[in-house]
Amino acid sequence: MHRWSQLFIPTLREAPADAEVASHKLLLRAGYVRQLGAGIYSYLFLGNRSINKIVAIIREEMDKIGQEFLLPALNPREVWEASGRWAGMGDNMFRLKDRKGAELCLAMTHEEVMTDIARKELRSYKQLPQIWYQIQTKFRDEPRPKSGLLRVRQFIMKDAYSFDIDEAGLDVSYNKHDAAYRRIFSRCGLQFVSVDADSGAMGGSASQEFMVYTDAGEDLIASSASGYAANLEKATSRLAPVEDLAPTGDGQPELVHTPGQRTIEEVGAFLNTQPHHQIKTMAYMTELPEADHAKLGKQRPVVVFLRGDHSLNEAKLLAIAGGVLRPMTPEELQATFNAPAGYLGPIGIVAAPHPKKPGTLVILDKALEGRTNLIAGANKEEYHLRNVTPNRDFKPTAVADVRNIVEGEGCPIDGSPLRLGKAVEIGHIFKLGYKYSKSMGASVLNRDGKEVTPIMGSYGIGVERILTAAIETSAAANGGAAYALHPAIAPFQVVVTITNVGDAALLTAGEQVAAELEAAGLDVLLDDRDERAGVKFKDADLVGIPYRINIGRGVAEGKVEFVDRLQSQSQDIPLNEIANRVTTEITSSLRTVLPAAI
Repeated sequence: MHRWSQLFIPTLREAPADAEVASHKLLLRAGYVRQLGAGIYSYLFLGNRSINKIVAIIREEMDKIGQEFLLPALNPREVWEASGRWAGMGDNMFRLKDRKGAELCLAMTHEEVMTDIARKELRSYKQLPQIWYQIQTKFRDEPRPKSGLLRVRQFIMKDAYSFDIDEAGLDVSYNKHDAAYRRIFSRCGLQFVSVDADSGAMGGSASQEFMVYTDAGEDLIASSASGYAANLEKATSRLAPVEDLAPTGDGQPELVHTPGQRTIEEVGAFLNTQPHHQIKTMAYMTELPEADHAKLGKQRPVVVFLRGDHSLNEAKLLAIAGGVLRPMTPEELQATFNAPAGYLGPIGIVAAPHPKKPGTLVILDKALEGRTNLIAGANKEEYHLRNVTPNRDFKPTAVADVRNIVEGEGCPIDGSPLRLGKAVEIGHIFKLGYKYSKSMGASVLNRDGKEVTPIMGSYGIGVERILTAAIETSAAANGGAAYALHPAIAPFQVVVTITNVGDAALLTAGEQVAAELEAAGLDVLLDDRDERAGVKFKDADLVGIPYRINIGRGVAEGKVEFVDRLQSQSQDIPLNEIANRVTTEITSSLRTVLPAAI
């Protein structure tokens, strides 16, 4: 039997001053974690119990669809160079050298290692499909560790990888993970939303994130009553129609003197027009990956034209431009536009004929498609142009959605208003395609004896993020001062609190109830400390145990108090019934599968 008096549970009355979000404060106060360094945490007894329970749920569900591996966190440079990501990961990757000077890294993810195994071991379509997963410590040289376990430099991750003979097979593997993830998060007691997402540095397509709404989140999610949901990097919307300006003169681009007027707001006020009547010009250089150098060069200009009241979503632009974006220098602006910042515009720019062809990549945001008589920079100091009409007066390389949506805009499904909310990502699944299997030379023989490249998927879960998301949502519902975890992931499911251990009758009753609950298979903590009842109640709430049985003066009448912290309810229960009642309550909650929020 676990007795509180014999355990190391260092609770704190107050959170450290540098603790930020609710979960960070509560994890420290509850004695779940202690900080060793920036973004580096030790998991103490209670924290480790919860982490192990989350891992057990993940493992149980993943074992239904895949096979567990354990891969090295220390990787040689060569395997990352084979995929082309050694340089691409930049400063986010921890790098080191061994005593012989060989370069290594601490893995952030394991696409390369899994693909290395596949290319050496898989020979035939008969060996496919394969789903391999691991639960492993990962490392990221996070530039700004913060928010407790949400932004760290060392973390636990479940990552899985699928290998299939064709896209139809990948669809099956992807759907298996989708279903498994929904079961995992539901069993952990989370209300979550599944959103369309960007694959980021991992590459691939058909990307889906599982998110939990919380003010501690750093991702913005757009959703609507229709069921539409996407993160800001993928979200689209229906725009309300706007009326174009009437043409002036002969309707052709007309030069207008705008001395000292550089910004959208200044030009609008000077010409008495609205921002949505203007073209905003944004100019970048993209540093291209080595594979594109022969065809496109080491870098290329990227110019984006947006509606004056819209902002650029760089993730959307990166999906088209590739490489790493940075703003143009004054010298590069002069070379591309022959004009200074503040007066840049589309006319006179020679656009590349295709995104994969050399030249300046010119992107017209879809919100400007079909618009007429717009105002834009004239590529001449202190001058702008009226009557600029896209595709008549200039030809972009591509028309694409590269803007950020705004709350209240219409949902793309039915036009209902979009809601923007902060959320924490707890899982991510996406189809990698051939990015790694092709670059690293993995191949198998198909049914016809022809050598083909397997198609891959990648699937990740942040273990600590499940814990922090659960604490954040519960704390928000309780005013931020306390939380209650779902019994599937709480360090203990029930705490039996003896209000006065000096009373032999109470001590005997408490030990009896705890023993009966333990015999029923529950995780029980007996609070047998020689402390005031109020201190014990506060500590029990602080460590997030969902159910509490108070052994107090009611024992003389054959009753104990049962506190259900998940429902914020309490009631007196006969002493001889309490074990069955609590066992039934917890067993029922463990069987219940919560629906996703969307």
